[in-house]
Amino acid sequence: MPAHPVDVRVRRSRTALETALRELVAERDLAQLSVSDITRRAGVTRSTFYEHYSDVHELAAAACTSMFDGLVAATPAAGRDLPRDGRSPDSPLPKLFAHVAEHAALYRAVIGRDGSARVINHLLQRIAIAVHVSRGPAEAVPPTHADDPAVIPHDPAAAFVAGALLGIVLDWLHHDCPGTPEQLGATVWPQLLAGTAAAGVPGGLDPDRRTGTAPTPVV
Repeated sequence: MPAHPVDVRVRRSRTALETALRELVAERDLAQLSVSDITRRAGVTRSTFYEHYSDVHELAAAACTSMFDGLVAATPAAGRDLPRDGRSPDSPLPKLFAHVAEHAALYRAVIGRDGSARVINHLLQRIAIAVHVSRGPAEAVPPTHADDPAVIPHDPAAAFVAGALLGIVLDWLHHDCPGTPEQLGATVWPQLLAGTAAAGVPGGLDPDRRTGTAPTPVV
């Protein structure tokens, strides 16, 4: 018997559970949801739930994978977003904040005040990995993946950028996303550059970090 029908059933179960979670967090806080609530909405058994997820937090992270993919894709690619001619770069952040604003309700539910610390840590790790990979040589094939963080070396610059960006996102959500993505991006981008430079993080947002040449201070 081919394995394909089993794979279809697995995908169907996961889709039902992830859809149920997204629906339920629109109705009540994530902390109030139980496995029974989710399986009842999904129309599956508890044993099916535990075949795929260890708990509600793991399901929440999985249910938001596509949304988190969008955030990671909009994360400034550390070296690539700075010009080499010394001119002040345009902020790449409006795209990131526009994505957050578009999905603000779900972001608040899973990483907001009543969300999950574990989902926040999951997203923070994904952003840090994306920044780390972007800081590598331009010609290199990225050797890491968001699902395999164990092989990521210690990278304080990536952690700094990821923490700053996610902190800004959390604060913006907490204050109901005031202003526009363009306004926030224009305000935050020079602060992010200055903060990285002031912190003295080697290769923080330096385009020369990607070429292996001596770093040029960001001003």
